[in-house]
Amino acid sequence: MTSGLFQYLISGLTVGATYGLTALGFTMIFNTTGIINFAQGEFVMLGGMLSVFFYKTGIPLGLAIVAAVFATACIGGIIERLAIRPVKNASAINLVIITIGISIFIRGVVMLTLGKDTFSLPSFSGVSPILFMGAAILPQSIWVLCITCIMLLLLKLFFDRSIYGKAMLACACEQKAAYLVGISVERMAFLSFAISGFVGAIGGAILTPITLTSYDVGIMLGLKGFAACILGGLGNPFGAAAGGLILGVLESYGAGLVASGYKDAFAFIILLILLFVKPSGLFGKADSERV
Repeated sequence: MTSGLFQYLISGLTVGATYGLTALGFTMIFNTTGIINFAQGEFVMLGGMLSVFFYKTGIPLGLAIVAAVFATACIGGIIERLAIRPVKNASAINLVIITIGISIFIRGVVMLTLGKDTFSLPSFSGVSPILFMGAAILPQSIWVLCITCIMLLLLKLFFDRSIYGKAMLACACEQKAAYLVGISVERMAFLSFAISGFVGAIGGAILTPITLTSYDVGIMLGLKGFAACILGGLGNPFGAAAGGLILGVLESYGAGLVASGYKDAFAFIILLILLFVKPSGLFGKADSERV
């Protein structure tokens, strides 16, 4: 029984890491622009699908993933420049609808160009499971957790030490004040979309050897990432990452102990319960308005 619970924990952390990276993308764009980007799940999908595409051309796996990640980051920047910036003064609901349209467009393009099939990538270092405390841990799961931790550390350093990270945080606090001190809000918005694409693509690429990928996986991953973002507290980057891990673990235990058929429902049941109990999320602060 104990080994089974530990197995659920490892499985939940593995999937939850990708939810956390997706939630980080939501948070970075929201903090800089105030937009909920519902195309974030498509960045995760692009990470997996483009990795498969580049790998099939004969490029080594590592280089294929790097190429896919940077290509997705470029796509994120292009989306901001061509689809978001021209309508930046539109209402929040219109911007959300635009991101949903972008999501549908990306999914359609990928379906037409790369096909409807399900694809996989080889594991980074073999498929023989490692037995630990009675649980079988796939080497790829260790890669997923390690790369997620490295990404969180790099983002922490980026926001704390780099001038661009501090400028993005300034935009998150008050855009007008950031503009008055000479920060280019438009450039920070461009950067936030590019980094969100970068982070989302890494999540998709490292998870593909375990869960496979196809043109439509971004829908559910995006919704789970959004749920994780709300669970951790909208606007809190590391709360979002923690929310993803918590969501993945609860989902795994729910699927293992209750019924696997309701696995996807658990994320949204948890989200609804939390919104009733603590609308600001587990690590979020209650909104206050200065008068």
